[in-house]
Amino acid sequence: MNVLTEWTALVCRELGIDPAKVDRDALLDLTKEVAHGVTRPAAPLTAYLLGLAQGAGSAPPDAVERLTTLARNWEKAVTETMSEK
Repeated sequence: MNVLTEWTALVCRELGIDPAKVDRDALLDLTKEVAHGVTRPAAPLTAYLLGLAQGAGSAPPDAVERLTTLARNWEKAVTETMSEK
C-alpha cells in the first residue's frame, strides 16, 4: 500500500466516507488540469467546491468530467469572454 492509498483510506474513515465511492484518480486528474490550466490555488478550491456540491446533492453525475473540460478550455474561455467586452 502506498502513502496516497493509506492517506485516502485514513481520510475516508475519518470523514465517514466509503473509499469505494471515491474516484481518487479522476479527482487527481481534475486537480492537475485545474492547477495547470487555470492556476494552482484553484485546484484545492475546485476539489472543495465539488465536495460541497456532492454533499448537497447538487453536483451532476458528470461533474468531474465537466470541470475537467472547463479547466482544459480555460484559456480559450477567458480569451472569448475578454473579446466579447
